[in-house]
Amino acid sequence: MRLGMAAVCFAVAICGNAGAQSVPSPAGEAGLSHQVLKTLIETDTTHRSGSTTVLEGKIRTMLLDAGFPAADIVVDGPTENRGNLVVRYRAAHAVKKPLLIIIHLDVVEALRADWTMDPFVLQVKDGYFYGRGTQDVKGNAAAFLTAFLELQRSRWTPKRDVILALTADEEGGAHNGVAWLLEHRPELVQAEAVINPDMGGLLLRGGKPAEMAVEATEKTYADFLFRATNPGGHSSLPTPENALYEVADALGRLERAPFPVELNAITHAYYVEEQKLANPERAALIARLLQRGTEEQAAAELSAKYPWDNAILRTTCVATMMQAGHAPNALPGTASANVNCRILPGHSAEEVRKRLVAIADDPKVQVLYRAEDDSESATAPTRLTVAPPPPRKDIMDSLHVAMDALHWNVPVLPIMEAGASDSIYTANAGMPSYGFSGIGVESGDERAHGRDERILVSSYDQGVVFTRVLVKALGES
Repeated sequence: MRLGMAAVCFAVAICGNAGAQSVPSPAGEAGLSHQVLKTLIETDTTHRSGSTTVLEGKIRTMLLDAGFPAADIVVDGPTENRGNLVVRYRAAHAVKKPLLIIIHLDVVEALRADWTMDPFVLQVKDGYFYGRGTQDVKGNAAAFLTAFLELQRSRWTPKRDVILALTADEEGGAHNGVAWLLEHRPELVQAEAVINPDMGGLLLRGGKPAEMAVEATEKTYADFLFRATNPGGHSSLPTPENALYEVADALGRLERAPFPVELNAITHAYYVEEQKLANPERAALIARLLQRGTEEQAAAELSAKYPWDNAILRTTCVATMMQAGHAPNALPGTASANVNCRILPGHSAEEVRKRLVAIADDPKVQVLYRAEDDSESATAPTRLTVAPPPPRKDIMDSLHVAMDALHWNVPVLPIMEAGASDSIYTANAGMPSYGFSGIGVESGDERAHGRDERILVSSYDQGVVFTRVLVKALGES
């Protein structure tokens, strides 16, 4: 990658001192992206004490100063502090449907005592930007916002509308911004396809680009309760009917009964590409995984050595919390355990609940669905989760244009996210959603939600260039 001279000089100027320092007021082209990042990091958007609306007020001012019409910038939300900003980069005569970029502005809490520096002051040390949200995901929000500002100032006009939605409550809270916009302001975010840089992205090894992961599908989150109820009694008179034992036995059976291996279009394509890059031992296991009839044994061996693979090979259900009893000298009359499941695409929560009933194999143990509002029901939603979409030519071509601009000749791997992101809402709304980012993260240095969260200054600068090229390519696709 070849940075502009202003970017190189600015990076040297702020990175020459190995000690941590706050970022000075920058100047020039690179200065804009650094100042935007500084504004985002240093505005508290945590759920407990922060406000996405306050930050969006600052962003709105930036957009207006760059020349965006006020009518194309909307800040709206369910509460005073949980606003969502949507800006539309409007085409002169659009002939295609818009493309939507979604990025959450909220961040998880960060305790000053846990960090070696103030997490809410953007600082530079040893060539890294430090601050809460640098990785997850204000770095990307700053890169896309910078792209919008620079392209607007250059008077570029796209051939199709490109929408940027900066949202609230992805990390927690009762008012997820993407879900709220889809329900209450759908006209602002309806699009042909969606990009979410919160997932996937450029992986670095030894500081150099190694692969680009493109998230094209993800699992669905669901909670279930295993519950048993018995008469209870005095602890000196134990009986076979012990609610705690019954739930514990059911959980033991769950541990020994994994869901079957299942490869979908995305995970199959991932392993085909991964086999080419893997070490010989891993490649041999992947070859067996891809061969019909040997996948279960290969998956067991692969997951034993690489536990992460288990999460993308099957639906997973694991006990996370347990409650039982009311006194140390009394038999528990009620015991319950929360079982958290991450469900493969193409399956319903009710389908999984019924399988859990079969695994528990005890009529005295109820298996209940636990909704997001903590309500309980004897059945779960029957709607099938969205199957993975095929790769879109306009999205993939734009991705390659941006990669080529930086001379990143690295493999592109389609992936399924084992966790959850806001893409689940847009995908369920019928908009194919893809996750990738141009801000590279070193393998093994993933610090999202952790202490001393950071990104390389050079990776951020390259990511800003990548993002600007990407937005332009998307708008012209």
